[in-house]
Amino acid sequence: MAAPTTLVTGIGQLVTNDPANPDASGTERLGLIERAALLIADGAVAWAGPESALPRAAVEAARTVDVGGAAVLPGFVDTHTHLVFGGDRAAEFEARMSGEAYTAGGIRSTVAATRAATNAVLAARLDGFVSELHAQGTTTFEIKSGYGLTVADEARLLALAARVTDETTYLGAHVVPPEFAGDPDGYVDLVVGEMLDACLPHARWIDAFCETGAFTPEQSRRILEAGAARGLGVRLHAGQLAPSEGVALAVALDAASVDHCTYLTDADVAALAASRTVATLLPGVEFSTRQPYPDARRLIDAGITVALASDCNPGSSFTSSMPFCIAVAVRDMRMTPAEATWAATAGGAAALRRTDVGRLAVGTRADFTVLRAPSFLHLAYRPGVPLIDAVWRAGERIV
Repeated sequence: MAAPTTLVTGIGQLVTNDPANPDASGTERLGLIERAALLIADGAVAWAGPESALPRAAVEAARTVDVGGAAVLPGFVDTHTHLVFGGDRAAEFEARMSGEAYTAGGIRSTVAATRAATNAVLAARLDGFVSELHAQGTTTFEIKSGYGLTVADEARLLALAARVTDETTYLGAHVVPPEFAGDPDGYVDLVVGEMLDACLPHARWIDAFCETGAFTPEQSRRILEAGAARGLGVRLHAGQLAPSEGVALAVALDAASVDHCTYLTDADVAALAASRTVATLLPGVEFSTRQPYPDARRLIDAGITVALASDCNPGSSFTSSMPFCIAVAVRDMRMTPAEATWAATAGGAAALRRTDVGRLAVGTRADFTVLRAPSFLHLAYRPGVPLIDAVWRAGERIV
């Protein structure tokens, strides 16, 4: 039996991210429709437009949900998370807030805790984080490995992640583990060989942390090219702690996304502007490390596609809240509320090279969030306030 259609009415403001909709206003690509309605069939958007223009014959059998004047927007698309891990690094956070500098070295403490954790413990924690994401309006999310750093551990982390998302990323190249401290190239051999073989069945993407203290541009290139040769899409951490050749590498390899982008040269900006690689910015990191924020205005003004993501991880950004990231991006990264909202939805979809999420247009998956507010502006205007009233994924309410 076919699933019943659902008609969502009483939408005070609908963010479609579809400026091509004839009823939409501009507002920096948000495709806003006032006093709107959504028609959902078989988990996808069947119609979006002003409620006054509803095709009545098409909705006679629909169940109706009235949201009472609330704003509705696409579900958030969080394209950078590290959600499968053991342990806690609250003491590290306290030390950093007391003046100690952030380095990537704390990752190794999480590696030790993760290796010691059972699959049951890791799965239970992961399910809790997924519930957090959903409760804050996120309907599509990526998960990286990277806290195992052995063949068996990286494979099991990705297998656990694949239970809850299709967007899984093999990050064996997170840092060099202690047992390879004197032989980083030997570890790279493992990452591109036996470890890649074990992780390939569970991964869609490959990533590397191209940074001082992690992997050189040459090592990163070798790792990413090995994954690409096996059919994995390319992503890259770069420019978090200092300028490097990482952004140029990402563009050269046609990476879907280069993430962090805190430190960029003029050449980096020009390369990104001439490419289809998305610059994914992670404001939770700078909030939690007191590093300088990326200059989103510089990127946007250069015509670069920008995404926002949480980078939820136990060390440098232990937040799963995309509304929080929007508020920080507006306050500290020189983004407008419309730009930040677009970056957290359609921008994230671009960073995953997907067209079925991040928008509310005919044929896209019916993933959307209902706010306890009349406008998307309130996501930045009311930071820290629980504004998510309901969350729908593939046409079914999940929150």
